[in-house]
Amino acid sequence: MAHEASLKVLKKDKRFAALIKQHGAPQLNRGMKPFQSLVRSIIYQQVTGKAAASILAKFEALFSAKRFPTPEEVLAMPMDKLRSAGLSMQKASYIKDLSEKFVDGTIEPKKFKKMTNDEIIEHVTRVKGIGVWTAHMFLIFTLERLDILPTGDLGIQKGFQAVFNLKKLPTPTQMEKLAKDWREHASVASWYLWRAADGAKVAKAQPKKLASKKAKNTIR
Repeated sequence: MAHEASLKVLKKDKRFAALIKQHGAPQLNRGMKPFQSLVRSIIYQQVTGKAAASILAKFEALFSAKRFPTPEEVLAMPMDKLRSAGLSMQKASYIKDLSEKFVDGTIEPKKFKKMTNDEIIEHVTRVKGIGVWTAHMFLIFTLERLDILPTGDLGIQKGFQAVFNLKKLPTPTQMEKLAKDWREHASVASWYLWRAADGAKVAKAQPKKLASKKAKNTIR
């Protein structure tokens, strides 16, 4: 198992041991190459997952080959064609900029293996529309770096709040302090923190549903 060492460390914490038992092994590898992953990230920004998946499918359908298009192919595609997939002008320009930077060597994916996390973040945020959050997701789900803790992510903040029973959302400094025992395995821990945040959301919604049901029964 790719994340066996991380799971072994996290299981020493009762809070994570329970989450691991509940959710099983983490699913961190999306099986995408860097260019495909970053295009996907741009498309998925600020839209629902369902809408983004539809746009991504239409985007891929613009190209004839049965594979994800190359940066050169995207660069050659007219802007109006790209926009016909449902992309906004802004996102289409971001994808064009990403493609151009892959083609001209501004982004050099072959060097990623030898780069530090901070170097990769600096590298990919040269692209318009790609910020630190997107870079963190790229490091976790594409490059499979094990020590990424995206403290700017609201889901991670809510996950910490739920797992550590905090009264309010933690600051980045608090999160780093709480993570000190498993910091080198933060990417795997983050996956479980997201699950914990989802669970807290469901738990919070349950009382409202029960109250609504009781109200209906009383009316009847």
